[in-house]
Amino acid sequence: MPRPRRRLASTCIGTVTAGLLATGAALATPENDRPEGSDIAMGAYLDYGPPGVARIPHLSNWLGGRDIRVGHTYLPGDKWAGIAGGVSFLEDWADWRRAEDDRMFVLNVPMQERNEDRVSDRQVARLIRAGAAGQYDQHFRRLAERLVELGVPDTVIVLGWEMNGVTYTHRCAPDPEGWKVYWKRIVTTMRAVPGQKFRFDFAPNRGTDAIGWTKCYPGDDVVDVIGMDSYDQGPGQTFDDQITQPYGLQQQVDFAKAHGKPISYPEWGLFRRGDNPEYVRRMLKWIAQHKPLYHTITDYCPHGVWQCKDNPDSAKVFRDALMPERPGPVVPTPVVPTPVVPTPAVPTPVVPTPVVPTPQVPTPQVPTPQVPAPTPVVPTPQVPAPTPVVPTPAVPTPVVPTPQVPSPTPVVPSPQTPLPVSPSPLVPTPVTPVPVAPSPVTPSPVAPSPQVPVPVTPSPAVPTPEVPDTDPETDPTPTPKPSPAVPTPQVPAPVTPKPEPTPPKPLPQPTPPPVNSKHWCVPLNFGEWLSKLVGTQSVCIKLDFGKNSGIWPF
Repeated sequence: MPRPRRRLASTCIGTVTAGLLATGAALATPENDRPEGSDIAMGAYLDYGPPGVARIPHLSNWLGGRDIRVGHTYLPGDKWAGIAGGVSFLEDWADWRRAEDDRMFVLNVPMQERNEDRVSDRQVARLIRAGAAGQYDQHFRRLAERLVELGVPDTVIVLGWEMNGVTYTHRCAPDPEGWKVYWKRIVTTMRAVPGQKFRFDFAPNRGTDAIGWTKCYPGDDVVDVIGMDSYDQGPGQTFDDQITQPYGLQQQVDFAKAHGKPISYPEWGLFRRGDNPEYVRRMLKWIAQHKPLYHTITDYCPHGVWQCKDNPDSAKVFRDALMPERPGPVVPTPVVPTPVVPTPAVPTPVVPTPVVPTPQVPTPQVPTPQVPAPTPVVPTPQVPAPTPVVPTPAVPTPVVPTPQVPSPTPVVPSPQTPLPVSPSPLVPTPVTPVPVAPSPVTPSPVAPSPQVPVPVTPSPAVPTPEVPDTDPETDPTPTPKPSPAVPTPQVPAPVTPKPEPTPPKPLPQPTPPPVNSKHWCVPLNFGEWLSKLVGTQSVCIKLDFGKNSGIWPF
């Protein structure tokens, strides 16, 4: 068993290693095949005016869509007006520059008028001294203001280019020290204009020429870039000679490094040796190796490779080197199938889980007792009296005649007071009902109900004994006179000697009833025997229609 596992592990490791190597090679390929110098800003001088601007996209198409980031032109050096920026084509170049943030506008600026008129060294020396004295400051100040107004304050100014040669009036050799002072004055004047961000490019010819260009160098404080114009011509026979000769390509690189400045190649191209693809190839390789700030080929005959059709071989080298890398045909990487070693399937023994039956415990059924809810039987009292009819507020209040009772209160004999014994033959004393004096409202007096007739309990018919009239003169005892307001049965009082009657205690004055309230009482008759035992009883109902009763209708 261990051996198959070891072989499987070895196979997996080998497969993964091969995959990683293939992946690493694939990732490294684009970097290795990337064109050298493809990230360096490049351009070409195509024309000084609008045609030069219009040709830039065509050059880009010829180079397979390569981005042309540098626009390069020259100010005319015949008159001071042109040097001061009084030319209309600056607007076209400014528009092109502002269209993209990463673009660069390079402008060659002469230092003297009549710049190509073959002026003598004596005259050049005099012009240099005049410039160093400040006689031409206004021209360069106006140029700086013009560039700022056009929105190109970061223009690269190639000032007094090829100053170490013999071609231009702004050359250095007639007065190198005065020339350096004049350069400094121009740079100082242009930098004094608000809003400027100019970079000044010191660009001599390659080689010694009329004077070694380091003798014309004005100083690090007034130089931003150290450039060089280098065409395929002497001194030197080969490209290696151009590198190693005094004031050649190598010295430029070393000098710039010593002064902490970037390098540039504002002008380069074919010349004395015609269509020389080797020169183009070596120059592009040099540029890619040392990475200048920018480079622009002079693209007109005999120097160019696109507009000049005299140099087809050099044009092919130039184009092949600068065209963006096009993706080649995709070659599929052969996929080596990884051998699949089946893992032996070891059946896992299935151990049945014992099923333990859950005991079924019956839930005891507890019967709920059916207890009938007893309905409480409230005994209704059997009152033999008729049910009083309670008047509703809508029933007019019955007018109860108020008896005229002499003030203060009629003396009503109390039921508990025994009647006087008459000296008459034994005759059963008639039970005379206690006269009920009708009053407005008393605590428990029997008052006639307006709607419920009070039942009159008939007294047993007892013959009233006839008592002979007594002479008042012979009977000195005065007979009490009943109250004329209380209707009592006319029973002649027997003539009997009576003790002095005890004046009755005045009854408590009843509380006057509230306004619109009624108190109704119905007497109860329990029979003669029971009435003697419990006394006279009655059922009273009090109805209150007062203002605070909640049912006051008025």
